[in-house]
Amino acid sequence: MDIFISGSLAYDRIMDFPGHFADHILPDKIHVLNVCFNINGLVEKFGGTAGNIAYTLACLGERPYIVATSGEDFDRYEKRLLDHLLPTQWIRRIPGVLTAGAYITTDLDDNQITAFNPGAMAHEADLPSLNSSAGDGVVFIGPGNKNDMAGFAAAAREASVDFFFDPGQSLNIWQKDELRKAVAGALCFISNDYELSLFLQITKWSMDDLYRNVQVVITTRGPEGAILDMHRDKVLIPAVPAGNVLDPTGAGDAFRAGLLKGWSLKLPWDICCQMGATAATYAVEHYGTQEHVLDWDTFCRRYDEHFGPLLC
Repeated sequence: MDIFISGSLAYDRIMDFPGHFADHILPDKIHVLNVCFNINGLVEKFGGTAGNIAYTLACLGERPYIVATSGEDFDRYEKRLLDHLLPTQWIRRIPGVLTAGAYITTDLDDNQITAFNPGAMAHEADLPSLNSSAGDGVVFIGPGNKNDMAGFAAAAREASVDFFFDPGQSLNIWQKDELRKAVAGALCFISNDYELSLFLQITKWSMDDLYRNVQVVITTRGPEGAILDMHRDKVLIPAVPAGNVLDPTGAGDAFRAGLLKGWSLKLPWDICCQMGATAATYAVEHYGTQEHVLDWDTFCRRYDEHFGPLLC
């Protein structure tokens, strides 16, 4: 099965501040804020929704196509993708700009201040033709360039290709009518519980309206697991306990990779979500969104421990 993943590719620059932000921000001077935080160093990690999902899928034996844009500093990221046998022909390189970058500073209370440079993500990707994938392909539309998200959804509908719609962090850039149009006809709408509430607020939709436009709604809830919602037939998918929680960042993307792996195997929705929960726990046990290491055999054993034998 061809799997296309549209979304962001980014470098995550992660910094630790050995203090408390609150000790250095004066509430009565917030209107003239001028603060410098001396950090303990900077660690660069590979990230972005499309890259994160594709990485975990590669660990599980899939070779999804990433549909995204990158900048002139993309060489080391591209090498990583190729090392994991991930195709790169649908990653458009934009000259003269940098690959998207997130600059994340965390204090001792786990408060975060993030600056995000969209860089190449401000440019549109070259969307692949889906005609050859009809009936045996799936498109995952994650947060990224808005025109890519809307355009890929339209292309999937026209080609009768199943697509997942995950607006995520892009919700703040959508208007009501364009967001309604983009999600219409999706096989699955997936988000966390906060994003679902924000989506309904922006679209002015009720859950009944969403049910009329998508087949399945999946809502992740962090350590509380996920809700599989098939038009009021709701199933709680428990989280898989982590051995040691180091960093929850990237768990949602790993969940989506496990979900897509299950769908590629044509498994029932509840098993697909259980596979998502299993994949997510690998991510939270490592610092960074693409630092976990697994393969299909170890994944199946861990799934078996919590949900029983994975029959596929």
